[in-house]
Amino acid sequence: MTTKAPIGARLFLKNRPDWHDLTAADVLAGRAKLARLVASPAMRLIAGRPDPRAHIETRTLELPGRRITLRVHRPDGRHERLPLVLSFHGGGFITGTAAQNDWLNSGLAAALPAVVAAVEYRLAPEHPLPAPVEDARDTLDRLADDPFGWGTDPDRIAVVGESAGGTLAALLALRSRETGPAIRAQVLLYPALDWTETMTDYPSVARNAGQPGLSAAELRFARGFAVSPGFDPTTVSPLKTADLTGLPPALAVAGGLDPAYDHGRTYVELLSAAGNDARFTGYPNAVHKFMSVPGIVPAARPARREIAEFLGSRLRATAPAR
Repeated sequence: MTTKAPIGARLFLKNRPDWHDLTAADVLAGRAKLARLVASPAMRLIAGRPDPRAHIETRTLELPGRRITLRVHRPDGRHERLPLVLSFHGGGFITGTAAQNDWLNSGLAAALPAVVAAVEYRLAPEHPLPAPVEDARDTLDRLADDPFGWGTDPDRIAVVGESAGGTLAALLALRSRETGPAIRAQVLLYPALDWTETMTDYPSVARNAGQPGLSAAELRFARGFAVSPGFDPTTVSPLKTADLTGLPPALAVAGGLDPAYDHGRTYVELLSAAGNDARFTGYPNAVHKFMSVPGIVPAARPARREIAEFLGSRLRATAPAR
């Protein structure tokens, strides 16, 4: 018997049947529509209200040849040398916005406490891979120096990424062992970690076909725009990395009804086999995107507590998210 997703997820996160018919113009229109939806007050019922113990501000980061917008979550009150958490939204490298993670990021900022900077990295089709990776890398390098005077501690940096953003978080963790800045912990939320032609070959893709939130067709559609002809996708696919030794502690979280479930589970198995501190948690009745829609997927709340506890222990913080 097939497990059904929560009814709210089935109504709100219905999969499109026509991915193969969409154009680049459709991608841009859909991205703008999502941004408007996420910004609407009514969406807070689904996406969750930001934690009142943190405030949100927008900053612009000047990088070589481009500007990156940051959606910054800072805890109320006075604090000494806060940890820095970089957050990367999902959307298959073609859509998504930092604001879709306000509920999660503000809760982490208040609970740890920490400065949580959500990065509006560039997206395809205008900016295919590796542009998002370059944005993640350069943003980390700049923010490690605390250019805005937030009082962050360069020795206490963590990364959090959902879906395609999980790719960015994992790649920064891989890079940190070679060039720094040092990363103390990585959290991968239903990550998509294989951007090669084998992206949809994992058992969970077939097992969870028809569940809301993500489909094999959507994965292939996103890959078609994000991976340009001639680009080697193994360079941005953590699951294809040969050497996984010496990496920061990792927590991967996924919903049991998510086609991408086995991306995170398999990666944690590989990390553990390479001698890293890594664990995977599957939430049985949760779907892809569930951390962005806590109002309709109850598993988001215990998952946020688990994430806060994991980061707290690695960043020497104590209080879990509520």
